[in-house]
Amino acid sequence: MLVAYGRGQRVDTVTVVGNAPMPASAPRADLIDNSDLVIRMTTFALDEPGGERAYGRKTDVVVLHRGVLVSPHTFADYTSRLYLLAEPGRLHWEPEVIPDWWPEDLGFVPIPNRPFVQPLGLLLGLDPAEPAWATTGTLVAYLAVRLFPEAKIRLTGYSIIDDPDQTTFAHAWGERVNVTGDHKLRAESALLRSWSDEGRIELVP
Repeated sequence: MLVAYGRGQRVDTVTVVGNAPMPASAPRADLIDNSDLVIRMTTFALDEPGGERAYGRKTDVVVLHRGVLVSPHTFADYTSRLYLLAEPGRLHWEPEVIPDWWPEDLGFVPIPNRPFVQPLGLLLGLDPAEPAWATTGTLVAYLAVRLFPEAKIRLTGYSIIDDPDQTTFAHAWGERVNVTGDHKLRAESALLRSWSDEGRIELVP
């Protein structure tokens, strides 16, 4: 399904763009926009036409969760993108209903918990009986690594790698949001760094 929304029939390069603010960088923006598949998440920013370039504009897949603060870019041109909904809370208390803010003519595609959310939780040392799960950013990185093991996978805009002790997330669009208690950022940071050390992902500043 993800391949169908990419540039062509092959996906050799995947770039996952996190939500952390990033300084202007035309080379980074070019790297993002020239990728076969670009995945963004939650409250994301795009480069504005005629403005400084930092985040690129190509968006093939968007991963959301129920608590997202919708930005002007979230549902722009949504008919050309694949939208996935991360629903780890359904393992514990959330019902299987479409969020009230979901566009009426947009399909509902949840990320399956059993093959993705739960195995990632085990990698992070989380107790499956407890209401704790990875951030959307780490879940998307895990999806990329699992689904495209032969591709070059790049991550950019991930603040937790260098700052796993933060208590709020700064977003490239919108206000800061609190880090909720269901996330274990130190474990996520360590996992992403280990993937970088092993060459499974490339961290793009």
